[in-house]
Amino acid sequence: MKEARAELARIRNEINAGTYVKESKLTLNEYLDEYLVGATRELRASTKRSYQGAFRCPRERLGDRPMQSISKSDIERLVEYMETTARKRSGPPGTGLGPRSVRLTLGRLSAAFEMAMLEGLLARNVVRLVEPPTYKRRKPAIWNEADVQTFLDLAARDRLHAVWRLSMYGLRRGEVMGLRWSDIDLQAKTLTVTQARLCINNVIRIEAPKSDNGIRTLPMDDELVAALKDLHRRQSEERLRAGNGYARYLKDLNWYVPGDAYLAVDANGYPMHPEWYSDEFLRLARQAGLSRIRLHDSRHTALSLMEKSGVPISIISKWAGHCDPSFTYRTYVHANDDDLKIAARSIGKLHKRGKRKAA
Repeated sequence: MKEARAELARIRNEINAGTYVKESKLTLNEYLDEYLVGATRELRASTKRSYQGAFRCPRERLGDRPMQSISKSDIERLVEYMETTARKRSGPPGTGLGPRSVRLTLGRLSAAFEMAMLEGLLARNVVRLVEPPTYKRRKPAIWNEADVQTFLDLAARDRLHAVWRLSMYGLRRGEVMGLRWSDIDLQAKTLTVTQARLCINNVIRIEAPKSDNGIRTLPMDDELVAALKDLHRRQSEERLRAGNGYARYLKDLNWYVPGDAYLAVDANGYPMHPEWYSDEFLRLARQAGLSRIRLHDSRHTALSLMEKSGVPISIISKWAGHCDPSFTYRTYVHANDDDLKIAARSIGKLHKRGKRKAA
C-alpha cells in the first residue's frame, strides 16, 4: 500500500507538471510505421527512400522493443553497431558505416522520438543525449578544362556523344536521363528541364524537379546543337532499321508514358538505365586516361569552371536549378591545384609591378 500511494503521488505530480506518460507496449517498429506516413507524405520518392534507409539499423536492433523501454545506452550500442558491422551494401558487407550515415540515422530517429514526446508517448528523447560522430564533408574531385576537353574528344566517337555533353553541361544524371526530344528546340538552341528519370530501390521512376527553380530553359552552344542533330539522325536510322521491333515493349514498362521519346536510349529505342550510364561514364574516363571522378562530380566540374571563367554566381545558381546562390557557391564551386598556380602567377605580377614602382 505504501508503494502504491507513492506511485499514485508520482503520477499526480507528473500530470500536474504535464510530463505524465501512460505506460505503453507500442514497439519502435510500430511507431515508425505510423510516423513515416505523416513525415513523408509530401516528400519525393527518393527522399522517402532516404528515411526508410535511415531507420534500417534501428529497426533491426531495437524494432521489437517497446519504445518506452529504449534508453540512452541502447542508442549508444546502436551507434557502435553501425560504426563497426552494420553495412549491407555499397561496400564490404559486415563493415562499418560512415559518420554521415550514422548522423543521418540519429537525426531522423531523434525527430521521430521528438514527435512521440509531443504525442504523449515518451517522457523524453533519449536519442538527443547521444553525441553523433564527427563528419567531414568529402571534397568532390573535379576535372580542369583540359580534362573536360580530353573526355569530350574521346566521347565524340561514342554513340551517346550528345548525352555526354549534356552531363558536362552541369545537368544532374536524372535530368539527362529524363530529357525528351520534345524538350529540345534545335532551332532556338535551347533545352528545357521538366522532369528527372531516377532509379529508386531498383525501380525507375519519373519525378518532377526538386523545386520550381529546377524547371528551367537553358541555351545550348553550337557544338551541343550539332551533336544533338547527329544523335537525332542516328536514332531515326536505327528506328528505320529495327522497324516494328524498335521500342516494341516500351508499353509494358510501368513507368513509361506513351509518346515519350528520350534522348538517352539504346539502338533498339529502350531508355538507358541510370546506373549503367554512371558505370559507362567511369569506363570512358578510364579509357581517356583521366583521374577518376563520379558522374555527379561532372556537375561540380561544370559549375566550378563557369565560376572560374567569370560567370556570376547568381547566374550559375539559376543554371543549376538551385534556389539559393550561396548553396551553389558553398557546395558546387571548388578550387584545385591548377587554380593555386593561377593565383601564384597573379600575385607574382603584383609584386613585379610593385618593384617597378619602387624603382
